[in-house]
Parts: sequence; C-alpha cells; structure tokens
Amino acid sequence: MLNNIGPAGLLLIAVVVLVLFGRGKIAGLMGEVGKGITSFKRGINEGDKQLKDETEDDIADVPQPRVKTKDEV
Repeated sequence: MLNNIGPAGLLLIAVVVLVLFGRGKIAGLMGEVGKGITSFKRGINEGDKQLKDETEDDIADVPQPRVKTKDEV
C-alpha cells in the first residue's frame, strides 16, 4: 500500500500535517523525538559499557592455570 506513494504524495502529506498542527507544534515534536533518540543511544552505550565491564571482571575472577617448572615435574 505504501509502495505507491511517490514524492508528490509525501509532499502533500507533509503540507496537510503542517496545516493541521502548525509549525511550532511540529518543531516541538521533532525536538522531543531527537531527545528520545539521543537518550536511547546513550542507554545502549551505557548498557554495552556495563556488559563489557562485567565480562572483564568475570574473566579476571577465573583462576589461571599454574605452569609447572622443571623442578616440579
């Protein structure tokens, strides 16, 4: 259904939305969308960092095998 909308159709939709809501309301909405995207990206990065830190801590907790020297063999 949306495959049939061309550039002219998108322009018409944009004009109708602009007339219905006004420029100020759309600008405010886009600002909120931008803040949401920024917050989402920040959350993803913090989650990745936390996962990496936990993985490094888990690796550090694993005991390393002891290498025998010639005298111990």
